[in-house]
Amino acid sequence: MTYRFIGKSLPRTEDLRLVRGLGRYTADLVPQGALRVFVLRSPHGAARIVSIDTTEAEAMPGVRLVLTGEHPEMTALGTIQSKVKRQAPDGSPNFEPPYRVLSRERALYVGDPVAAVFADTLDQAKDAAEAIAIEWEPLAAVTDTRRAADADAAQLWPQSPRNVCFVFDAGNREAVEQALAGAKHRISVSYPINRITAVTMEPRTALGSYDPVAEAYTLYCGLQNPHAVRESLANDIFRISGNRVRVVAPDVGGGFGLKEAAFPEYVLTLVGAKLTGRPVLWVGERGESFLSDFHARDNYSTTTLGLDEKGNFLALKVETTANIGAYISPMGLHVPTNNLGGLAGVYRTPHIHSRVTGVFSNTPPTAPYRGAGRPEATYAIERVIDLAAKQCGFDPVELRRRNLIAPDQMPYNTKFVFTYDSGEFERNMDDALELADWKGFAERRKDAKKRGKLRGIGVANAIEISAGPAPAPNPESAEIKFDQTGGVTVSMGTHSHGQGHEITFAQIVADFLGLEIDDVRVRYGDTDVVEFGTGTFGSRSVITGSNSLRISADRLIERGKKIAAVHFEADSGDIVFEAGQFAIAGTDRRIGIKDVARLSYTMRDPSLGGTFGFSEKTIAAPKAATFPNGCHVYEVEIDPDTGVCTLLNYVVVDDVGRVVNPLLVKGQVHGGVVQGVGQILFEDIRYDEDGQLLTGSFMDYAMPRAAHFPSFVCKANEVLTPMNPLGVKGAGEAGTVGALAAVINAIVDALSPYGIEHIDMPATPERIWRTIQDATAAR
Repeated sequence: MTYRFIGKSLPRTEDLRLVRGLGRYTADLVPQGALRVFVLRSPHGAARIVSIDTTEAEAMPGVRLVLTGEHPEMTALGTIQSKVKRQAPDGSPNFEPPYRVLSRERALYVGDPVAAVFADTLDQAKDAAEAIAIEWEPLAAVTDTRRAADADAAQLWPQSPRNVCFVFDAGNREAVEQALAGAKHRISVSYPINRITAVTMEPRTALGSYDPVAEAYTLYCGLQNPHAVRESLANDIFRISGNRVRVVAPDVGGGFGLKEAAFPEYVLTLVGAKLTGRPVLWVGERGESFLSDFHARDNYSTTTLGLDEKGNFLALKVETTANIGAYISPMGLHVPTNNLGGLAGVYRTPHIHSRVTGVFSNTPPTAPYRGAGRPEATYAIERVIDLAAKQCGFDPVELRRRNLIAPDQMPYNTKFVFTYDSGEFERNMDDALELADWKGFAERRKDAKKRGKLRGIGVANAIEISAGPAPAPNPESAEIKFDQTGGVTVSMGTHSHGQGHEITFAQIVADFLGLEIDDVRVRYGDTDVVEFGTGTFGSRSVITGSNSLRISADRLIERGKKIAAVHFEADSGDIVFEAGQFAIAGTDRRIGIKDVARLSYTMRDPSLGGTFGFSEKTIAAPKAATFPNGCHVYEVEIDPDTGVCTLLNYVVVDDVGRVVNPLLVKGQVHGGVVQGVGQILFEDIRYDEDGQLLTGSFMDYAMPRAAHFPSFVCKANEVLTPMNPLGVKGAGEAGTVGALAAVINAIVDALSPYGIEHIDMPATPERIWRTIQDATAAR
């Protein structure tokens, strides 16, 4: 089908107001007389709270309220609940610690909230917080993922011996062990996926108010899924009907998975508003963000690949310890377990097994971050393939090629969680290698060596699930409503926090209904305006949103045919719709859809159900999840004297299905790649043995900058999926999913003259330099 707007690189409609400072973020909406709240946090990695005295703080100027975990209003609250359940080692349901808004009795990580001060100004609240007298009894802490389950490690919860929260198995362990035992080659690699944090441009922020007449709460907050947060607040925290909780997510300055949950600070603004009778604002400062935001990744894995003498993959085994923090975030158990299907990669591996052990530690909870298990899975398979090629004498590209799933094998059941519906994986790889001039790399390496530099190149094939879960995707809502002027308002249950949904969905609706882009207004983010929504995460929005929009549009067209038939005094079966016009088939009698919409407000006919207006709302799910895929090729140069790694060339060939807006897809890929490279080269959350955060500011937590990156070369291979009407597959996380493996493979290739076969992330200049020094000394 030919579209007028779908496939065009149209600019985002919101950018003009955002770059002019006219965005409406949560902190821009503060009404007159709002209080500020400051949260007092634990300075200890683990400590018992012997006593808290707030008397002096309560008497200080401007202070309106001081809350601790023992306040009656706080003890009446429920706890933040995990949405995913797993099994403990003995097969029983995993223990879920009480994740309270304010901690009582013990604090379990540096930054754990223990008290909140509400005052007229933030400075007054901070001054009063310093006057709160807390007697602490420090306890032993454990933060190291590899040590958390040791017999002598500090125990967080007696209900979870040795800090083991859950054990999760996927695949046939016995078949994998047998295949590995008979394999000609068995290659293993152990590595960390280090802990990082989202570092969104807009920190977490919340504005709470309370209506005593309606006994209802309103929360303005930067969120990716306001409806899910409303559900958590209503069902888990306040235990009231959802119609007494309104959640509004205005402009949001980045989400990346961090802004999917109801955090303690959000609840505090609502409780404070109820008790003081005034709106309450909380704005997380950057230092607070490092302490109190959910963190991400933090796994330690061992991956083993079995191959026959020709290099055919026989079996893959991955054993992972996943750090979930002191408490379980709402999606904390999802990340290390729900996207394991990606371990199959784009390859034919007959037997795969993965075991994940989740452990508690004295750190903030871990939660989804761009990719949410997908980059970790791709890293596992792509890293061990490169190592297998090195140790067994195979060419890394040809080893991959030998095992790729072919297009004529689709749909392909990996026999490990996922069944791929479509994809041309070899084409992706060939295109990426050509664009990267893979064949010319040897000459470039020689030139670098003359200049005293080490040059390396890495490749990684990536695949991910989007719009899941795989067996039964979550539904999404979409409403198309024409007003009396013919204007169209589209209400989506998804949310945009940088993706450009306003123009994307306008393009889709304009093409579905034969409208102009300017006819369509897109709105989202208010639970009182949009009744149902699942939200934006997991590269799902365009897939699920366009699916529901297609259904709504088709229903409108059918209804429009009836209205047009009455207008023409014809039979509705004779009415056809094309390019925004209803017409009697075979004649020149026609009427535009906007005119039909106007008629719908004045025309009443029994055949139309006696209703007025022209709108349709759909809550639906696509047929199945989709599987975006692609190939990344990365080239680096390393100075052996300093360990500094320079990024020279990055090529990405992606299959995200139909590309609705190429400009926005490239932007998503660029951003995803940068976040993946950031983790590999720079970003790292570190704690000392007492649980103290060592990387609590940008002085210690290094972030990637534009100057670190070359121009990206991006190409789209559009292989349409049959799982939704537009054939889209999702693009939001594709860049990150492939970046981790491609970059580390390139770095290891550069270091190969020293006999180095692996380096852990983050591959900072210091770590690269020390690795070179150690290898030199060993030789």
